[in-house]
Amino acid sequence: MNWLDEVKWDAQGLAPAIAQERGSGDVLMLAWMNREALAQTLETGRAVYWSRSRGKLWAKGEESGHVQQVHDIRLDCDGDVILLTVTQLGHDPGIACHTGRHSCFYRALKGDAWVAVEPVLKDPAAIYAANS
Repeated sequence: MNWLDEVKWDAQGLAPAIAQERGSGDVLMLAWMNREALAQTLETGRAVYWSRSRGKLWAKGEESGHVQQVHDIRLDCDGDVILLTVTQLGHDPGIACHTGRHSCFYRALKGDAWVAVEPVLKDPAAIYAANS
């Protein structure tokens, strides 16, 4: 059996992939992978995802310069979630979110409202202007 066949892909041929920072253990983001994205990630050592909105492969950092170097790829007990252990490159501290923050999980529920609890490290307009 091919190792890619052991992943339980959904009806669209996708599986959620969590990117977790190697040193801190911070959860940086959740994205989607298809077979080709996962195979390219293994082959290149850099995170490649499937963009559902654009309908194409997306190498993390191709527009922002914030590349994810992959150290470990794991599959959960049910075989339907991928975990990548990464080093976030391109900025110090690492920026994984298109909003210019370290993590996409920057909002916390405070009472009955979502509140931004992590700072913007770099203006997104500057990130994408510099790397376009």
